[in-house]
Amino acid sequence: MISSAPTGFDQYRDNISRGAVETIAYSSATVGNSRNALVYTPPGFSFERTYPVLYLLHGIGGDEMEWQRHGAPQIILDNLYDDNMIEPMIVVFPNGRAMPNDRAEGDLFEPDKIKAFERFENDLLDDLIPYIESRYPTDTARDKRAIAGLSMGGGQSLNIGLSNLNHFAWVGAFSPAPNTKAPELLVPHPEEAHSLLSLLWISCGDQDNLIQISIDTHQYLEEQGVPHIWYEESGGHDWPVWRNDLYHFAKRLFK
Repeated sequence: MISSAPTGFDQYRDNISRGAVETIAYSSATVGNSRNALVYTPPGFSFERTYPVLYLLHGIGGDEMEWQRHGAPQIILDNLYDDNMIEPMIVVFPNGRAMPNDRAEGDLFEPDKIKAFERFENDLLDDLIPYIESRYPTDTARDKRAIAGLSMGGGQSLNIGLSNLNHFAWVGAFSPAPNTKAPELLVPHPEEAHSLLSLLWISCGDQDNLIQISIDTHQYLEEQGVPHIWYEESGGHDWPVWRNDLYHFAKRLFK
């Protein structure tokens, strides 16, 4: 049974070691221009060792800055390090809308913008991951790479992570949105998923209008014998839920 994160888990603490967040620009052959992402490096970061990497995705109304604006990821992660509850890792916050103008503006549901969220799979695998692994001291083994996200990014994480188990051993979906593929398309080979996944996490608030997507996926995985964590928590389709999810998911990574 998973309980809510403890009080203060996402509140700034004085006098602790802190990670750093920087903006990077990488050349995307998939999109045809330079794209931005944020990179969090943990307290005590050093080029003398290697780190696993979590790629953490935003929702349909956001961009690479959305987690920083609303999710307090640096505070949550710094506090987890201070409590000695998390493995040192690099966290990358991409822009999951892979198109030349990737800003969250206008009609977010236009077909070309929805298509751009699908195209992000190529941008991530062919452009962003190679850039990160060429410039940061990363462990490039598949079991040292994770993908997770909220809402639209939760759907992307399931779609991309589960169809690229040669790249990702850790997959997390926080309130996945209707872009999520049908369960039998996500996991067409349950035995393979069982053997290759280190963690498959699906969570959703009990007041979320999109919860049936998560329930359907959970039930299919259960029927097919694919180990996973299903966490139905208190809340809606909003940031208190996703902050809580990041806390619990990050604690389990790379262990």
